[in-house]
Amino acid sequence: MADNIQRLLTIMSRLRDPDTGCPWDLKQNYASIVPYTLEEAYEVADAIARQSFDELKDELGDLLFQVVFYAQLAKEQGRFEFDDCVVAICDKLERRHPHVFTELSAENTAAHALNAEHHQPQSAETALQNWEALKSTERKQVGQHSVLDNIPKAMPALSRANKLQKRCATVGFDWPTVEGCWAKVKEEIREVEQTDAGSPELAEELGDLMFALVNVVRKHKLDPEAVLRAANNKFERRFRGVEQALAAQGKGPAQSSLDEMEALWQQVKRQSK
Repeated sequence: MADNIQRLLTIMSRLRDPDTGCPWDLKQNYASIVPYTLEEAYEVADAIARQSFDELKDELGDLLFQVVFYAQLAKEQGRFEFDDCVVAICDKLERRHPHVFTELSAENTAAHALNAEHHQPQSAETALQNWEALKSTERKQVGQHSVLDNIPKAMPALSRANKLQKRCATVGFDWPTVEGCWAKVKEEIREVEQTDAGSPELAEELGDLMFALVNVVRKHKLDPEAVLRAANNKFERRFRGVEQALAAQGKGPAQSSLDEMEALWQQVKRQSK
């Protein structure tokens, strides 16, 4: 394994060689490769959703290459190297799993004391709570005192809404039950309905409604990104069915009325149940 990792690092170094490297790779910087990193992460998620595990191997390799690329840029600037990334994540995983790795005790006495408090048999839920508590302590140690610090603004909006709400829930700022969440959704629906279509406030009110609905999804212990992704896939599958039915009639959606497409939609919907 070490030989293969070194091979990958050597390939990356050669791609960035100022004299003999690839012109495209040489033009890149941290910011320019971020879109590719996000795209590769989504391709990993897509392969998993399709249970295409042969593809998953390749997609994970593509994602690993993104990490290596960032590390190469940092190495060139004297900031850090790939091995430093590996050490950092190993240290973090051991530090945040004291119930598993206490025998490896961190050198830092204060950190070890905190770990020791959590070294006990625990459920997955308790382990997650301890993970979040340790993360909170770490944020405070680096001057991040808000519960909402260190939530990336570049996250997909639904995921970030979910993350913001979950963080606030850790300090008790949360609806006690899902019924409270539903009441808020209904309140936001009324506010949207009462806002003029051409009003600049409409976007804000719709945003409030979407944010409130994320609370409902979260209370049901579901991931809003996954829920909406499944809804997207279902819509796509059904509309493709409508297109296929229309094609059998020798026409497409553009040549069909809304009533025709709605009737076919209901037919596809019944068949998919």
